[in-house]
Amino acid sequence: MLQFDLPAGVHVFERGWLSANNILFVNGDETLLVDSGYCTHSAQTLLLIEQALIARPLDVLVNTHLHSDHCGGNAMLQARYPAIRTLIPPGYASHVTNWNPIALTYLPTGQLCPQFGFNKMLEPGTSIRFGLDFWEIHAAPGHDPHSVVFFEPQSRVLISADAMWEKGFGVVFPELEGEKAFDEVSATLDLIERLKPLVVIPGHGRVFSYTSTIMNHSREKLNAFVQSPPRHASHAAKVLLKFKLLEVQRQTHAQFMKWAIETPYLVSIHARFFGDMTTLTWITRLCDELIKAGVAKMDGTFITNV
Repeated sequence: MLQFDLPAGVHVFERGWLSANNILFVNGDETLLVDSGYCTHSAQTLLLIEQALIARPLDVLVNTHLHSDHCGGNAMLQARYPAIRTLIPPGYASHVTNWNPIALTYLPTGQLCPQFGFNKMLEPGTSIRFGLDFWEIHAAPGHDPHSVVFFEPQSRVLISADAMWEKGFGVVFPELEGEKAFDEVSATLDLIERLKPLVVIPGHGRVFSYTSTIMNHSREKLNAFVQSPPRHASHAAKVLLKFKLLEVQRQTHAQFMKWAIETPYLVSIHARFFGDMTTLTWITRLCDELIKAGVAKMDGTFITNV
């Protein structure tokens, strides 16, 4: 990973796409982790943390939002460190308290997330201590209506979650559910532009230097989706299919297709945007596009992650 001027004691574990990046703070009186990754990567997540902490416990766990790739390791960390305190954004807190995997989107998307609890909510407009510094908590709706980002004004480092990556931003899930959220993505990009970060730690991908070129790329991507919501819906569906392939790695084509045509979120996207073709035809077309793009391949009767 390239070297950046991050606050002292910050470790960034770049995890790829099934698990979100983990940001570990080891300086100060308490150790703290931002985002815990996907549940199938829990053992690797714990190993990374324990190697960095040596003999210290993990004291605090913070989630930028509650998508499964950002909080799927919560339950494992809570079991490993019984005294850990967990902080989450307020929007879905009631669904965590009264565990509702449907409202939390885990069952509809066909994803896994073991049940976890929390101790406190993150309040946008306030600050929280990470390591030796106080980080501002900012609401960042769009990708997720209740997501937050964290900004440290002295070093001008932004933990952006899925509100901004080096090459865009996360799927705008509320738009797939019939809510108008592209404007919220734009407003969140406006927020980032006002903060003027020097360095961005994204939810996925490498740490990068913020530039106007990167911002322009995100705005161009957003404009393309605004002009063609079906384009965004097709992109989102392929993201969900690729996510499942990352999870299972290899599955018979028949099993994978059965999972896809029975997954409520994909069924809903199909009905809302692509009802002029059958679900099977649509999913087959998407899989063909993933294979053509080189991110999946057919191996006999199996479809395999690449």
